[in-house]
Order: sequence, then structure tokens, then C-alpha cells
Amino acid sequence: MSTGMIVALIVIVAAVVVVAAVLTLRSRGPRGGRDLKRRFGPEYDRVVARHDGDAKAAERELTERVERHGSLRARPLETARRQQFEARWAAAQERFVDSPREAVAEADRLIAELAAERGFPDGGQYEEQLAALSVHHAHHVHGYRQVHRAAHLPGNAGDAGERAGTEEMRAAMVEARALFEELMTDSRRDGGLRRAESHEAGRAPAGKATPWAFGRRHPKEG
Repeated sequence: MSTGMIVALIVIVAAVVVVAAVLTLRSRGPRGGRDLKRRFGPEYDRVVARHDGDAKAAERELTERVERHGSLRARPLETARRQQFEARWAAAQERFVDSPREAVAEADRLIAELAAERGFPDGGQYEEQLAALSVHHAHHVHGYRQVHRAAHLPGNAGDAGERAGTEEMRAAMVEARALFEELMTDSRRDGGLRRAESHEAGRAPAGKATPWAFGRRHPKEG
């Protein structure tokens, strides 16, 4: 085979490789976006909004999260520890009636500790822990974000401000409870971290009665 034919074959093979790579990237692009949107749900929209509507930038961030945390597997939760977490959450709910700020702060600590115990990054690395949780619990991770923010809000002066703060903290506790329940369960879904089967957001942990319900007006005795 002549040198010219060899060069021609090399050029043809290189061209085929380039075309195949371009087609692969084009086919993966939209599908990757759809997959990310389906996986992250409301978290996808939140990240896009934070990037001022730049979907590509948001998808790069979410893809990086999956690459960093997608292989996490849950560590089992011992029965004694499960009972301790359940008791502390029930106590935080009871405390909310008289001390909402203390209750929210405890809920924030509880989720951080529980997530770390299940195998997520330590709660001292809040942003990294939140990112990891978003990969495996995307539909409820915003509850942790809300309760963490509410736990670190400055005190509000005046009755009107206090009521507004209490309502925000109440909503944060309700949202955070769904994530708490998912982290407490040992069921698996889609081969990822152990996740919840269907649970009602307001249901108390097993064996515990909800002492009061979160409503927009008054706490309700159980």
C-alpha cells in the first residue's frame, strides 16, 4: 500500500471519528437536559433561576453534583439511633408551640446529623451536604434549605414581624419533615440511596403520635 493511500485512510478514519463524536454530543445534549430535569425536579428550576435562566450553566452544575455524589450509598441506621432521632423530632414539634426558633434550630441540627449518619457529607459542610442530598432527595431537599435559613434568621421586632417569622418557620418545619422521613427509611429506589416509599408529609414517625399539627392558624392538639 502506497504512502498516499495510507495517509488518505488516516484522514478518512479521523473524519469519521470526528463526525461520530459530534453526533454523540448532539444526541446527548438535549437528552442530558431532560434527564437532569426529571431527576432534580424543582431543584433543576431553582438552579436555572440562580443562573439567571442559563440552562446550560445550571446543567453543568447539576452534572457536577451527580459526578461527585451520585455513587453514595446509605449506611444502615441502627434501631436505637432511629428511635433517638424520632424522639428528638417529636420533641422539636412540641417545642415549636412555645419556642419556634429553638424548634427550627433543632430540626436543622437533626437533619444535618441524620444525613451524616446515613453517609452524606458531614453537616459542618452544609453546602456540600445540601448538594449531595439534592442528588438523591431532590424533591424534598428544599425543606432542609428552608429550615436551615429559618434557623439562622435574625429575630424580628414587633408582633407583626414575629407572626411573619413564625409562619415562615412553620412552613420550613413542614417542608423539612418530608426529607427527615425519607432519610429515616431503609427502602431503596432506582439503585440510589435508600429512599422513602410513599409517606404522607404530615404523618408522624412510626410509633409516635404527632402532638400537634402544623397549620396556618393554631396548633391542633393530638
